[in-house]
Amino acid sequence: MSRLPGADDLVMRVLHALRTKGMADEEAVAQAAGVPTEQVGAVLEAQAQQGWVRYRDGSRAKGWMLLGAGRVEGERLVAAEVDASGVRSRIHELYRSFLVLDPELKAVCTDFQVRGNQTLNDHTDPDYDNEVIGRLAEINQRVQPVVAQLSEALDRFGHYGGRLDNALNRVLSGEIDWFTKPSLDSYHEVWFELHEDLLATLGIDRAAEMAAEA
Repeated sequence: MSRLPGADDLVMRVLHALRTKGMADEEAVAQAAGVPTEQVGAVLEAQAQQGWVRYRDGSRAKGWMLLGAGRVEGERLVAAEVDASGVRSRIHELYRSFLVLDPELKAVCTDFQVRGNQTLNDHTDPDYDNEVIGRLAEINQRVQPVVAQLSEALDRFGHYGGRLDNALNRVLSGEIDWFTKPSLDSYHEVWFELHEDLLATLGIDRAAEMAAEA
């Protein structure tokens, strides 16, 4: 499904982007929403007037954040989009494929941060790091077809594949912060965002998902 965003679609994409990112500047919202950055500012200002979002200008964290009313409106618009597209069952099928890989991604991130003897990984053992990075590359190879099929179902999923590849390539080039660092568009951060996107798209509560897997 590929189309240019109309007015309602643009509102939905911006609200949904903030839902998946938590807090973000206009450029990050535009990337996640798949719309031009110059459009995002006006949309966010209008949504702020509606009481759906607000800008936080704190000393430690700055950016746009979603408010309760905006979350409700975003969920309504996303549900309407998914129902109108007729791809709910397909997205749910791909979500299940993603869940198969999710524990592996969590494990590889943990192993990159902590060695088996429960000591912090100081990254002085290249053989160990290369083995873990190789596992990350293998996970990426397996998740990319899932992401591609999600994009075919709803084109707003299209940005995840390139962002995951970019983070992996940065890690492979020696920039190891791109593995898990929260302040970067690291592999773990993009993966977490994709997971949240799937949950929000399907109307699944994360706590309920965890309970179902227990």
